[in-house]
Amino acid sequence: MSLIKDSTVALITGASSNLGFNIAVRLLEQLPQDKDITLIVTSRTLPKAKDSINDIKKFITEKLPQKRGQVEFDYLLVDFTDMVSVLSAYYELSKRYKHLDYFFVNAAQGVYSGIDWVAATVEVFKNPVEAVTSPTYKLQQVGRKSGDGLGLVFQANVFGPYYLIHKLKPLLSNGGKIIWISSLMSQPKYLSFNDLQLVKSPASYEGSKRLVDLLHYGTYKSLKQNYGIESYVVHPGIFTSFSFFQYLNFFTYYGMLVLFYMARWLGSPYHNIEGYIAANAPVAAALGRVKQNEKVGSATTASGKEYLLVEDTIDTTGSSDVVKYLESLAEEWDDKFKDQIVNSRQ
Repeated sequence: MSLIKDSTVALITGASSNLGFNIAVRLLEQLPQDKDITLIVTSRTLPKAKDSINDIKKFITEKLPQKRGQVEFDYLLVDFTDMVSVLSAYYELSKRYKHLDYFFVNAAQGVYSGIDWVAATVEVFKNPVEAVTSPTYKLQQVGRKSGDGLGLVFQANVFGPYYLIHKLKPLLSNGGKIIWISSLMSQPKYLSFNDLQLVKSPASYEGSKRLVDLLHYGTYKSLKQNYGIESYVVHPGIFTSFSFFQYLNFFTYYGMLVLFYMARWLGSPYHNIEGYIAANAPVAAALGRVKQNEKVGSATTASGKEYLLVEDTIDTTGSSDVVKYLESLAEEWDDKFKDQIVNSRQ
């Protein structure tokens, strides 16, 4: 249980990322000044979890000194590509807390293998704005599965978080909010209903974010009606992400930044560049400033002034099929875990 009585409890997955960190600090900035908060960061490793907490503490000391003493930190070690780890996370949270107010699903794992530099060069010369808005030159591995036998990216970004939410409904009920972080690239073309686990997909990351959209639209009404849980789906626009730095050198990194600013100056609303601006939509959703039936993105003007952009009507075709598939898969894993418990007692 939280050591701060009646505190607001927020769980942020991927808190060590640029976006995760900025979600945390923006939430701290925008919650009422008299509100205590317990911030739970997740990571696969303890050193990263501690680094995330220290980074946020440093921000509070330098930028939000008035919040010192009002924020309690906790961490949760979880690997969404390991179902035993996901179940363990559920047990840990259930032991420590009576409720969760916010669950930011900031899962963004990809199985990238590099960049097709020839294709990238062609796209940049052909249409520089499109090249850094909807790139097709990022190479992704095909056929990757987790140790659980599930599509790796599907499990990391969709089913792992979904299963944890499935188990945590009692803690989220009566006022909890789920904020799914989708993507600008979550287009229908990236998902085949014959390959929902994205094992055969050459664009598994984008396909996983399409699944996130469909999952949200297929569940937000029932979650509200049956459990009093509010679900939102947002996207952060385009910003500098730590995950892709390994494929860039000094020149290509700054070349990318130049193209990002060029795209913004030429009218793209999506090139937020800074993680702080990218975190605008997730926190706005958490604080009730967007509608559940809309997908809202973080956006910016050419001069860098942030605003929220409601996306055009989202094609929700197949959302009920996705929900049925995930519900069935969750039941399978519930049964597997029951069998494991029974076998361990024999």
